Amino acid sequence: MAETSDSSVRQRCFKKISVEGNIACGKSTLVKVLQKLRPNWHVVPEPLEKWQNVVGRESGSMPAEMGAASNLLGLRLGDPKRWAYTFQTWATLSRLHIALAASHPPERHTVYERSVYSNRYVFAASLHEQGSMNDTEWVVYQEWQGWLLSELDKRVELDGMVYLRAEPEACLARMRVRNREEERGVGLEYLDALHKRHENWLVDRTTVVHHPCSSDTPVLVLDANQDFESNEELQAELINQIEDFLDKI
Repeated sequence: MAETSDSSVRQRCFKKISVEGNIACGKSTLVKVLQKLRPNWHVVPEPLEKWQNVVGRESGSMPAEMGAASNLLGLRLGDPKRWAYTFQTWATLSRLHIALAASHPPERHTVYERSVYSNRYVFAASLHEQGSMNDTEWVVYQEWQGWLLSELDKRVELDGMVYLRAEPEACLARMRVRNREEERGVGLEYLDALHKRHENWLVDRTTVVHHPCSSDTPVLVLDANQDFESNEELQAELINQIEDFLDKI
C-alpha cells in the first residue's frame, strides 16, 4: 500500500468552514465561545474594525478631514443607495484578504464568521432587490466577484457552512440589547428579508448560485433561537454538533 503524505493527511483532516446567519443571530457569540473552548482552532471574527475604519493598504490611512466618512458600515446603513455597492465591494475584499492569509491546505480547523458567499447571495442580493444597489452595480459586482472566486478557486473554497438559524424576532431583540450605533435603523422587515434569503440559500437550496463551492458545500443547521451566551450546557451541545459535522465532511 502506498504511503500517504503528511500534506494530504492535513488536507483531509483539517477543514475550513464558515458560520452564517442573520444579523444578531449569535455568530459573534459562537465565535467567542470557539475561541475560548477550542483554542487550537483558527477562529476568524468578522472584520468589523476594517469596515468601521477604512484604511487603504497603499494610502495608509483616511485623511483626517474625512472624519466619520471612514466608517463605511455606518455610511452603508445610513444611506444605502449611495454606499451599498461600495460597502459590498470593501466587505468582499476584506474577507478575501483574510482567507488568502490563511495556510492552504489548512494546518488546523479554520472557522470564519460569514463568508464572501453570504456577501453575494444574501446581503448584496437583498440590497439589489430593495433598490439600494442599481442593476448596473449589481451586474458589475457579480462579474468581478465571480471572476475572483473562479481565479482563486481552492484557496478560498469552504469545506462546509454552519447556519445559525434564528427567527427575525429573536434577532431583533438581541440587536436592541447590544445597541450598536450602526444598526439603529435596522428593522424587522429587513431582518425578515435576510432570513428568507438565508433559508433559500442554505436550507431549501433554491438560490441560483454560480460557484461550485457555494452550491455543493455541506451545511449544518443549528437552532439559535435560544440565547446561549451564558448557557454553558448549550454551548457544549453546539460545539459537539460542529465537531461531528467536521468529522463527516
